[in-house]
Amino acid sequence: MAPFPHPPRTGMPPCAEGGQPRRSALRLLGPGPAMAEAFPPAGDDFSAFAEEQILRMPTAEGGHLCYQDRGRGPAVLLGHSHLGNSTMWEPQIRALSRCYRVIAPDLWGHGASGPLPRGTHDLQALAGHMLSVLDALQIDEFAVIGLSAGGLWGAELARLAPGRVRSLALMGAHLGAEPEATHRHYSDLLDAIEAAGRITPSLVQAIVPLFFRVGTDLDAPHPAAFAHGLASMPADRLRDSVIPLGRLLLARGGAPGRLAALDPATTLMMCGDSDTACPPRGMQDLAASLGCDAVLVPAAGHLSNLDNPEAVNHHLLRWLERTLR
Repeated sequence: MAPFPHPPRTGMPPCAEGGQPRRSALRLLGPGPAMAEAFPPAGDDFSAFAEEQILRMPTAEGGHLCYQDRGRGPAVLLGHSHLGNSTMWEPQIRALSRCYRVIAPDLWGHGASGPLPRGTHDLQALAGHMLSVLDALQIDEFAVIGLSAGGLWGAELARLAPGRVRSLALMGAHLGAEPEATHRHYSDLLDAIEAAGRITPSLVQAIVPLFFRVGTDLDAPHPAAFAHGLASMPADRLRDSVIPLGRLLLARGGAPGRLAALDPATTLMMCGDSDTACPPRGMQDLAASLGCDAVLVPAAGHLSNLDNPEAVNHHLLRWLERTLR
């Protein structure tokens, strides 16, 4: 797989050139197959970072939540999509960690994290788990950038801890109830994965295009790595974490309660212009109803941060400079 693209240095805040990776005192987790399921480490820079920066945090439930901790400055919490992991944020981590301390967890059952804790039935529980990571790191105030599932629990986190979330960017995140047609389609995919006990080649072919812009070459590095990760997910991880999490996300209710808790002055909504999983019109309508800023990322699908990392990095750096520094 080719290296992740380096973000451009032009137009960055003055601090952008001087940041160094922050080393954490918490116990390290060495690199292994689990941390590379969806987006294998690529390039010399990230291969070196992986051993130093993938960290394990024991939880009250007896499991472990793993995360990356890189950079110095105001804290930024990144939330990845369902079926992804923290390495999907590599283009953004490289750009943001020059100015900020970036915390990028692996969702339960994804990347290097352990299985979904028993009793985790809603977004509030997921948000609480992520808040516990920041509590353990003694981080009081922070920004949240969440994509897809990460945006769903990110919005819930802003509702739970409004005094701590200073800035919120929601990317490809539909806060309302899942529309009937897509709910049925995604439920059928989860049922098929459960019945097969794995993500079969035909299911991989059905899932991967949902994440990238229309017309993407599915043999290109990022889609190919994503496909490989899906096909490699072990049966117990699918059964105990990935499928239950997918159903948890589909079961979310409507948006009014979540929207009412958001501050339009510190909330940004963003999605790719060819995002089929979270269509632009829905994002624009949601942003209009809240009265917050909205950005349409050109030449990008659901994983806009990988389809067009330069544009996403540009908008995120400007947004954080305005709301967090």
